[in-house]
Amino acid sequence: MPIATEQQQIVELAREFAREKIEPFAAEWDRTKHFPRDVIDEMGKLGFLGMCTPEEYDGMGLDALTYLMVLEEISAADAAIAVSLGIHNAIPTTMLVRHGTPAQKERWLRPMARGEILAGFALSEADAGSDAASLRAQGVRDGKEWVLSGSKAWASNAGTADLMMIMVRTDTPDARRGAKGISTFIVPTDAKGYRAGKPEDKMGLRASNTAAIALDDLRLPADALLGEEGMGFVYAMEGLDAGRLGIGAQAVGIARRALEHSVKYCAERRQFGKPLQDFQAVQFKLADMATRTEAARALAHRVAARKDAGEDVTTFASMAKLFASETAMWVTTQAIQLFGGYGYMRDFPVEKLFRDAKVTEIYEGTSEIQRIVIARGLHSGA
Repeated sequence: MPIATEQQQIVELAREFAREKIEPFAAEWDRTKHFPRDVIDEMGKLGFLGMCTPEEYDGMGLDALTYLMVLEEISAADAAIAVSLGIHNAIPTTMLVRHGTPAQKERWLRPMARGEILAGFALSEADAGSDAASLRAQGVRDGKEWVLSGSKAWASNAGTADLMMIMVRTDTPDARRGAKGISTFIVPTDAKGYRAGKPEDKMGLRASNTAAIALDDLRLPADALLGEEGMGFVYAMEGLDAGRLGIGAQAVGIARRALEHSVKYCAERRQFGKPLQDFQAVQFKLADMATRTEAARALAHRVAARKDAGEDVTTFASMAKLFASETAMWVTTQAIQLFGGYGYMRDFPVEKLFRDAKVTEIYEGTSEIQRIVIARGLHSGA
């Protein structure tokens, strides 16, 4: 799908940055669980934290297609960095653009777009994962303030962000309203009562900060409420539409890089007197890997076009995430097989890609949840 020259320049800038400033260091960041905030800040100065922010608020105002192409480039270098980038751009930004007051946009959205503030998102809890509407963290009004208490789990950027969008209940324990009792709050992470836990020791995406959050009677002014009280779950689902499409692009980036490494390795590695690429079984495997990767990219880009046209993409975003994430897992599994014993070693890049791929089938909605969303969309005629 063709894009304009200016958009292509943005994608090429992302590719160049990823190859020079991210990929050479990704393996070390993975080993040490190091979150390179300096690299995120540098990307912010280039405008990449404002990709989904309108130009009137100092953002790039990119179309969805260009945004996905940028995410793919970053993900191919290190999907962990793409997570922080994607979370910031998709969910907190989307929420503020759609539901923030002029004052909230001025205070938070503008510096977020300029890369001065890194934002994150907290919906899940230890007992509220796929069933996010069952969360228990509570917000209580106290005069002109809100008091937040409880805990959140698996929050991306929890310990590294300057600002978090946090979902809590604002209904009362004796009058629960399910998803309609949840509200969204804009929470500066330096607020008294906000405490991020120890970074989780994850299988993959180890350079991305993921942690639990404790809300210890955290007091916020009334204007920290985003949009309408009781609409937080709706806002979260809107943000996840954009987020899931971004995960699709992330998964494509992982699959693409695994394919590239595999093609190169099979041209160099010799067995039985000839390169692996000369064996038909290897050729067929590479062909299938390439075809699935291209199909996943094409689906994600088609959904981006629908989004840019103003269509409802909830069902299609779930399709893109489902297909791309399962493609990434399949392609990286084949890459490990092609590399043989070397593929199982951390000295070779496909092992990390394999670990990074797995979570794309889990976070921002498991593959099972995506199938439920898609099936509901079919029943409703979407």
